[in-house]
Amino acid sequence: MIGESVRRLEDDPLLRGRARFIADVSFPNQAHLRVVRSEVARGLIVDIDVSEALRADGVIGVWTGEDLASVPLIDFRQIGYDELLPYRQPVLARGSVRYVGEPVAVVVAEDAYVAEDIAELVIVDIEPHEMEPIEAMVLESEYGLVDKAFSEADHVLELEFTVGRHSGIPMETRGLLARPDPDSGRLELHGASKVPHYTCAAISAMLDLEPHSVVGRECAVGGGFGIRGELYPEDVLVAWAALRLNRPVKWIEDRREHLIAANHSRDQRHRIRAAVNRDGLITAVDDEFWYDQGAYVRTHGATVPSLTAAMLPGPYAFPAYRSLGHICLSNKTPAGTYRAPGRFEATFVCERVVEAAAHLVGLDPVSVRQRNLISVDAMPCDRQLAVLGTSVVLDSGDYSRILGRLVGHIDFERLDRELAHRRSKGELVGLGIAMFVEKSGLGPFEDVQISVRGDGSVEVVTGAASVGQGVETVVAQICADDLDMDYRDVEVVHGQTDRIARGMGAFASRVTVMTGSATRLATDAVKGVALDRASDILEAKAEDLEYRAGAIGVRGQPDRSLTLAEIASAGGGTLRAEATFDTDHMTYPYGAHAVVVEVDPHTGAVEIERYVVAYDVGRAINPMLIEGQIQGGAAQGIGGALFEEFLYDSLGQPLVTSFMDYLLPTASETPLVEVLLSEDAPSPLNPLGVKGAGEGGTNACGAALAAAIDQAIGRPGAVTELPVTPSMIKAMMK
Repeated sequence: MIGESVRRLEDDPLLRGRARFIADVSFPNQAHLRVVRSEVARGLIVDIDVSEALRADGVIGVWTGEDLASVPLIDFRQIGYDELLPYRQPVLARGSVRYVGEPVAVVVAEDAYVAEDIAELVIVDIEPHEMEPIEAMVLESEYGLVDKAFSEADHVLELEFTVGRHSGIPMETRGLLARPDPDSGRLELHGASKVPHYTCAAISAMLDLEPHSVVGRECAVGGGFGIRGELYPEDVLVAWAALRLNRPVKWIEDRREHLIAANHSRDQRHRIRAAVNRDGLITAVDDEFWYDQGAYVRTHGATVPSLTAAMLPGPYAFPAYRSLGHICLSNKTPAGTYRAPGRFEATFVCERVVEAAAHLVGLDPVSVRQRNLISVDAMPCDRQLAVLGTSVVLDSGDYSRILGRLVGHIDFERLDRELAHRRSKGELVGLGIAMFVEKSGLGPFEDVQISVRGDGSVEVVTGAASVGQGVETVVAQICADDLDMDYRDVEVVHGQTDRIARGMGAFASRVTVMTGSATRLATDAVKGVALDRASDILEAKAEDLEYRAGAIGVRGQPDRSLTLAEIASAGGGTLRAEATFDTDHMTYPYGAHAVVVEVDPHTGAVEIERYVVAYDVGRAINPMLIEGQIQGGAAQGIGGALFEEFLYDSLGQPLVTSFMDYLLPTASETPLVEVLLSEDAPSPLNPLGVKGAGEGGTNACGAALAAAIDQAIGRPGAVTELPVTPSMIKAMMK
């Protein structure tokens, strides 16, 4: 089953309308919560008058920050530093507000529409103050003799780049339903996604509940992309209200709330220097960047800037590297991760530097990339950098080969001549290439429990979560491959925190690596248990038995065998085993993008004529699912490179509060993405040899499009800012 493009198990209920999203889940006596939000970017709360709201028909309760003063600040899930602790967010503002959209009060009513009407009766008096930029801390990374390399360089490049603020825009906005279970005494959280075990544990601690007294119930999810499932103020508020009222409480966010309250991302400015020799070798890179975290530091802590600093060198063997990252706070919506966090930015900056170095020494960018790449002989390669609690050690890779495959697939020399001919006739067309290294398979653990039933079907229980990536299908394929059965007979249970004691969820492209590897170990374990039982039943020594075609039999005696179903039935109806996969290091998939664009000389609009992504995942469990991930990721990368941006005015008011203002790529702007899937470099760090595939389609989009636009308008290095809009391109052409 491994390597087969079988159809997704998840799709049938989605296509037939049987999937249950959080908005589809309801319980008797259910109440509805609405959040009252600040309309001021920064100011002191003078008064919150809830008197009229409390008199309204249908109101159940109205609470402000003073009512929840005992609830602690929301803590970090990843990479927290002591310097960032003062900037954690309260669940409701107390004393002051720091961004438009910050929760200042909650209303609970019998009906969702009534709750929205009552929320408008809450009068919030805020005394505006000037906005307050803050530098929270500085991250420093360095290896090699940076200053020496610059002093000896033939050329020194000094460049500045900016990546705008955008984020994930899922079809389904956030939501949660908290239900006190009268039978168990536990609090159920329906709609907990991405990291349900963490969410439940964090809410238990914040509300001073017993461990494991909050249970996650994952629903179908209409898009994750990094921003869904983090612990937001609204999640805690819904749980708190349900406990206080002892009845189910539901909250569904509207689109305006999502655009101003869910995590934003990107928003980085880089000032970078590169030491370049006359032959195109880059001997040192020195990068200083500023990351606008927004008003508070949310659960990701310093994850995004840490990833930027650690991953910026990409596939290149820079002998020396220095990074100085400033984590800055502003009066914008707080920021967090979004597909390829820190790497979309870092790859854009790094690839712009490589392009500039090639132009400086008069060589083509492909050859300059080739001579700067880390060689296959250098693998595994210790980058002397660290991120996410682990050293960056590139586990395997043949970067030169993947670039060669891409160049060969597009017939680079012929295509380059064709585009040059078109330009000579006045067309503004260009080709851009960009390389990248991703990270995936973040540990430290994943658990899997497997049960073989008496009818031969199998249940796999995991602490992973589904955000649409096909976890049920992939895990079923891995299980079925090892047990030699039909993957459709494997039921994968995920996102139910009372079914398995712990779980890391779904983020950082980790599920196939971690849960897949744990599944492979668990299938080996269940075969071991079956072998022991069969030894007793068949009255044969274990060493004389073998596993074949879903059964255990005596070697050389085909008539003496038992299927797993028969062994399970003989043992009381079930055959069980469990396993844990642990790891100290991540895996590092890699690839390259190529894009051909045409720029309209009158409007500056960019049309993508062709898009190709070459990507090495070590080993592909389901190639079709990987291609889908890459194509979807490319659409989001194109959005961030050409269209999407959150803008603010001088008073900190968001100028983007609906889809009238936030431009998303549609089917007209998103090309068919050609995928060259490679399995040249299996990872030595897990039993399957796999690497993650969730973010490679996004990573290098900005870099590749920038290079293509440069060539189309005949201005090398012109694109220094993303998104690059038509008006910006028109200005470049003057």
